[in-house]
Amino acid sequence: MKYFKFFMITCLMGILTSCGGDDDICESGEGTPRINIAFRSFETGKAMTLDSLYVAVDYGTGKVQLGGVGNVDSRLIPLRVDDSPYTDVYFRLRDKGAESKVRIKYTTKSTYVSPGCGIKKTYENLNSELITPTPVQGLQEGQNYIENEDKTNLYLLF
Repeated sequence: MKYFKFFMITCLMGILTSCGGDDDICESGEGTPRINIAFRSFETGKAMTLDSLYVAVDYGTGKVQLGGVGNVDSRLIPLRVDDSPYTDVYFRLRDKGAESKVRIKYTTKSTYVSPGCGIKKTYENLNSELITPTPVQGLQEGQNYIENEDKTNLYLLF
């Protein structure tokens, strides 16, 4: 009888710890990719590192502050995942400083990944427009589609 109880407890523990599969969590980067934005000098066009950068994004319900980072040479920013053809992104160099507005236009394509990840959006035909030019002085296009986060899609010129 002791062995039977031990066997039943072992089986029960095995069942509880083995529940769940690989599709429960989207861990391997199969989700919707973010836009990769890097920074260059307006005069020379060379890559640069910013002392601080504050980013806000309008996801359709007003601006959402993504916070500030220091000593940054690139930033990954999530875009809208609804059916909107653009996302407005706001950049500041100081917490209460002047703010530039950049409108990123695109077309989206949806792909089913798995039950855990759901649907992945990819962005194509990226086109950016500088609406408010201070502190960002210009834009330079990079790769014009987003399938993953490896390539730079947009360069901000300071």
